[in-house]
Amino acid sequence: MFGGAVSIPNNSPHLRKSGSRPVVFDIGTGDLGNSSEEDFSHSLESDEMKGGAIPLNSVAITPSPLLLWRFKVLLFIIWGFCCCKIGWDSVMRMSVDLRDLFLYEAFLYYNPFLLVTMMVWLWGINLWVFAQANVGYAKMFDLDQSHLTHREIWKCATWMTIIVPTSMTAYLYLYSHGEVSLAASQPVLLYAAAAMTLIFPFDIFYLSSRFFLLRTVWRIVFPLQAISFADFFLADIFTSMSKVFSDLERSVCRMVHRQVATIAWFEADSVCGSHAVAIPIVLVLPYIFRFFQCLRQYRDTREKTALLNALKYSTAVPVIFLSALKYHVIPEKWTNIYRPLWLFSSVLNSLYSFYWDITRDWDLSCFTRIFKFTKPHILTHILYGRKWVYLWVVGSNLILRCTWTYKLSAHLRHNYITLFAITALEMLRRFQWVFFRVENEWNKTNSKANIQLVDNSEEEQILLNNNGHNV
Repeated sequence: MFGGAVSIPNNSPHLRKSGSRPVVFDIGTGDLGNSSEEDFSHSLESDEMKGGAIPLNSVAITPSPLLLWRFKVLLFIIWGFCCCKIGWDSVMRMSVDLRDLFLYEAFLYYNPFLLVTMMVWLWGINLWVFAQANVGYAKMFDLDQSHLTHREIWKCATWMTIIVPTSMTAYLYLYSHGEVSLAASQPVLLYAAAAMTLIFPFDIFYLSSRFFLLRTVWRIVFPLQAISFADFFLADIFTSMSKVFSDLERSVCRMVHRQVATIAWFEADSVCGSHAVAIPIVLVLPYIFRFFQCLRQYRDTREKTALLNALKYSTAVPVIFLSALKYHVIPEKWTNIYRPLWLFSSVLNSLYSFYWDITRDWDLSCFTRIFKFTKPHILTHILYGRKWVYLWVVGSNLILRCTWTYKLSAHLRHNYITLFAITALEMLRRFQWVFFRVENEWNKTNSKANIQLVDNSEEEQILLNNNGHNV
């Protein structure tokens, strides 16, 4: 009797509109009495006479969402095991001398996509926390109603997680079995598919979101208009992905010059080799874009803070170019002259960036409600208002700022495992930076809105007092 369908009189206000979902009522025994049971049995009999009984087979055939989710997880585990097994066996087939060189080159092609996939997963977590904490990120980024939610972001990340390792496994397998031409085509197809998906002009694959991303990138490269929050927010993320862009440039360069599945990259005089001048240029571009954004912001607002922020990004330029000189000067000159200058510029950039994160981007007062969700959640009790959260965020930000600066140096360029680990840690640093940067901006937006409301109410009160009449 509880939760069953009840016949409702025609003049009842509970009648639903056409096309809406059916309404289910919980009826107590003391509300309707025996009359409700008679009406209920009468409605069942009338439904049977009209042939309107609901077929139970259609409901029983549909699997539960939990069962489908477990089945997908099982398939994902099987797929991951197969990729690891095939990749490991393929690497073990190579000689020891060739193995390290080839793994470095394979990592060069797939390292950027693996890190981008990781960043997409983390961005989905950011959006989930914002949604739980009732932070209006869509308003701050000027997103339309069809913007991607955290679930859709995770769906994209899932497909990226499947496609990229599959292509990498095929690359290793084909090369180890002598199919060099087929192996060389794997990263080319992956890069071409990613580019086509991003610029596809038809209304599929989240066209509005892709267009928003491309438009924001265009505004970052050419800051000819007023800088919005989305512009400098994405540009800050790009500074953490400068190593990703550098590897993308080297990979595309090798594809254009048909050097895929070779070891020509290791030669110093190679067009796309490890000593190429394009490497430090691509590394510094995100900082240059951010630098010009700050200058544009100063032109629009005349705030000296924008100039100080531009100075912060300019300190990354000597770090990158001084480290690149190691490949173009004699070792004695590098050790005696350029290395001390590089160390000084690295310390200056790290401390300046750390100071700016704490005092400007986060403002420390934003540690108020980012982990206090609107709905009761276990993370609220674990993270909200805990002293160790502040200590962890500040301490880890300082350490990872220093390691990220060191990563831009020339000393670790060939140690791809260490580079990947440091770049992944920088992604995690930027991931936690996003929480407090968005929270700080959200608090500023709300405070401005409250001030405007107070000002408007005061003006209305003054007008009412001036126009008032004594009765």
